[in-house]
Amino acid sequence: MAKVECIKAGVMEGLMLNDEGTVAECTGDTVFIVKNGVVITPKISDGALDGITRAVIFDLCERMNIDIIEDTITRYDVYTADEVFLTGTAAEVIPVVNIDDREIADAVPGPVYKQLLEGFREEAQNTGIAI
Repeated sequence: MAKVECIKAGVMEGLMLNDEGTVAECTGDTVFIVKNGVVITPKISDGALDGITRAVIFDLCERMNIDIIEDTITRYDVYTADEVFLTGTAAEVIPVVNIDDREIADAVPGPVYKQLLEGFREEAQNTGIAI
């Protein structure tokens, strides 16, 4: 139903909140924010899907020496992030440059996103995954 609302509103994706009002995930993707060089994603206990692409990002961050943590995230955290990106089986790794008509940082894909996208593409190519 949330995806239908997104389509009717003319947006590509919707931020899903849990019953406590904190960020769980998006309608079809896992959300990640970057703040001060640290990648942060909602905890599984907050409603995030423990997906395969999410796990790949954790692995890439570890190999690239990028700090990554699971934590409770609020809408304010998303609005004030240095970068925001989504992951999913169909989406792979995609940048988010605005949410709720608010620009995220400079409204361009950030350097951590770009580094992880490159790593994801290399991983997919090396494992034979079609992208």
